[in-house]
Amino acid sequence: MTRPSSGRAGPAEWAGLAVLALPTVLLGLDLTVLHLALPSLAVDLRPSGTQELWIVDSYGFLIAGFLITMGTLGDRIGRRRLLIIGGIAFVAASLAAAYSPTPEMLIASRAALGVAGATLMPSTLALISNMFDDARQRALAIGLWATFFAGGMAAGPLVGGVLLQYFWWGAAFLLAVPMIGLMLVAAPFLLPEYRAPQSGRFDLPSVFLSLTAILPVVYAVKEFAKEGPSPTVLAAVVAGAVFSVVFVRRQRALESPLLDVTLFGNRAFSVALGMMLVGLVGVGGTMLLTTQYLQLVEGLSPLAAGLWFGPPALMMMLSSILAPVLTRWVRPGYVVAGVLALSSVGYALMGLVGPSGGLFLVVGAFSLVYLGLGAIAALGTDLVVGAAPPEKAGSASAMSETVQELGLAVGIAVVGSLSAAVYTARMNAEALGDLPADTARIVENSLSGATSISGELPAPVFERAQEAFIAGLNTTGWTGAVVTLALAAATAVMLRHIGVQGADGPGGDTGGDRLDPGVAVEPGGRTADDPAR
Repeated sequence: MTRPSSGRAGPAEWAGLAVLALPTVLLGLDLTVLHLALPSLAVDLRPSGTQELWIVDSYGFLIAGFLITMGTLGDRIGRRRLLIIGGIAFVAASLAAAYSPTPEMLIASRAALGVAGATLMPSTLALISNMFDDARQRALAIGLWATFFAGGMAAGPLVGGVLLQYFWWGAAFLLAVPMIGLMLVAAPFLLPEYRAPQSGRFDLPSVFLSLTAILPVVYAVKEFAKEGPSPTVLAAVVAGAVFSVVFVRRQRALESPLLDVTLFGNRAFSVALGMMLVGLVGVGGTMLLTTQYLQLVEGLSPLAAGLWFGPPALMMMLSSILAPVLTRWVRPGYVVAGVLALSSVGYALMGLVGPSGGLFLVVGAFSLVYLGLGAIAALGTDLVVGAAPPEKAGSASAMSETVQELGLAVGIAVVGSLSAAVYTARMNAEALGDLPADTARIVENSLSGATSISGELPAPVFERAQEAFIAGLNTTGWTGAVVTLALAAATAVMLRHIGVQGADGPGGDTGGDRLDPGVAVEPGGRTADDPAR
């Protein structure tokens, strides 16, 4: 059926958007709030370097792995219902994470948070699309949704700093209790239900194949950084590639695929997804290293380190607001390319950080990096969804969310692993001196490990560990500068065919009817096409 584009949303719909802001902000917070808690957590639980990375990024990887699956499940059982079920599961997993006594339990809890989080993200964006029929209002609502997520991610370090100043590291996970609790109370009254009458068979083999395509590659990245090339790393890469091919072939053969791979035939769709993926890889990894630098090198308290994230957060918010405005006069591809070029300067400044006096340089550099995040978050979803045919907007939305989560998680793994490799290479036998074997293993693992036993270390060894960490930061900074500048040039060229944004939608769209493949049921029981609406 065709949905009308003339009906304008009223106070109830905007109140519903406020309800959806709660899980959206929370998901952004959960991606970054743990970064400042990591040093305190390391002192308490003493995880290995590899465990530290898994604690941080298992959440994002499993969100990315299950987003499309949960989107299909929401079509079958109702998106509001899935949102409520996922919210309850998210609170339970958050409580388990907050009180985890071992690194292994914390990793498992974070993984459960990822699966629960995957139920929340597609539900929020799909419900926004159902609630806002008017093209201009819908564009504004989706833009606010992107800002909610990016704003939560930007506020994570500051919120984490405040919590850690007065509570223990587990308090960072307890934010979910009041936020999800408020959503659970308000959702039945302010959010419509949505079900697709013909959602197709729920294909469990596709779910398995999607995970087996992603996770072996992640494992290979981590193991390569830790041990270098090995038969195990090669086998993991080959396994990921094989399962990826099998997954794609199965989707092409299914009547109702888990992922509509034909969308990738659209150049704008593919380029926009690639831009978000590569751009967010740099942001995710650099954010982790910056939070560690502020605490482990500059010696700032969690609260002070969180406050220093204020300028980058402001730059991100300005970019997310101004970038869509600029697209009224400048092509979106050029806007994104210009902002990414500025971000590449930020990465280059990271490459210039020295052993002392680098606080202002690091904060200024990361502010420019976050400038790129704002533009990617605000324009990326609109470009991806706008590039897809209306009848495939649901698949496009799920892919946009998946790529954003995957980009951030891959960034933590890849950039963190690159930095760790440089650190380990610098902390050789000469740097460790005559330290006992157990102590040497802790120090050569990571700077956070060295900090946890700094009282037992000779001053020269600890200073050498800090210098090794900065060398890793420099290496990732110069790498990020080159990659981001190349990405800016590619974006400008490959998205130049997309015109300036008209008043009514992407690329001068006049706000035509959108094809609705399902039935939206209002809180009072009416369908979306009921004249009484």
